[in-house]
Amino acid sequence: MIAITGANGNLGKATLSFLMKKTSPADIVAIVRDAGKLSEFAGSGVKIRTADYDDRESLEKALEGVHRLLQVSASATGVRAMAQETRVVHAAVQCGVQEIVYTSTLFPHESAHFQAAHVCRNTEELIRQSGMRYVFFRNSMYHETIPLFIGEAMGDGRIFYPSGSGRVSFASRKDIAEALSNVLTGPAFGNAAFEITGAEAHGFGDIALMLKDVAGYQEAAHIDIPADDYRKGLLGFGLGEEEADFYASMADGIRGGEFEKTHPSLEGFLGRKPLGVQEYLRGLF
Repeated sequence: MIAITGANGNLGKATLSFLMKKTSPADIVAIVRDAGKLSEFAGSGVKIRTADYDDRESLEKALEGVHRLLQVSASATGVRAMAQETRVVHAAVQCGVQEIVYTSTLFPHESAHFQAAHVCRNTEELIRQSGMRYVFFRNSMYHETIPLFIGEAMGDGRIFYPSGSGRVSFASRKDIAEALSNVLTGPAFGNAAFEITGAEAHGFGDIALMLKDVAGYQEAAHIDIPADDYRKGLLGFGLGEEEADFYASMADGIRGGEFEKTHPSLEGFLGRKPLGVQEYLRGLF
């Protein structure tokens, strides 16, 4: 059986939908904390099991009989995220999972600015030591995060973001989900890590020019604001200190070039060109 953790999240749910087209729903386990969040899959044949990342016993029950696991990285941050992901790996080993596919980040390095990179680096190492076969999808940023990054720029094209000249190899979440479903239903891999990116990397100045072209915003531009001002702005919008620090670390990571690498792996898994940023933006207007 194939299982997905965080199956009610955006990536997990998209992957689940693709899996149902490629294998029998009876061979799929969707693991969620609240089964009600997958109500649209009730009666589909998919086994919906409840588990909490903070409860190893519930994870072990949910993983019974599973041979392949997609471990979607935790939505929590910092120490809590590290502990949650560790529990998933340990539960998978205990239950005899043979192969694990883990959604990491593009630059899981000890020198990374992006906070989640340190969680991903730790989880990758745990998986390597676990004895399970593994595939790491080191994902760049999703297209779908662009509206969150640029905020009010969706209305006028002016992007206030502290990324400097940093570029991002954005990729579509839907494309990544399809690629994951292909891996989960394909032949067993040897141990491997893949950089999952779009075909090109774009700075936020490039995105502003795209908004000018796609939406007709004549004043579209990227304004590189100070990092401290950005963090204060996040706090002003009601984010807590920890969450603001997380998003600020993401901007620091972009500025530092942690998301600029491109690689053809995604195209290889899809057997076609992945969706580009301009195509994605055009679909929003």
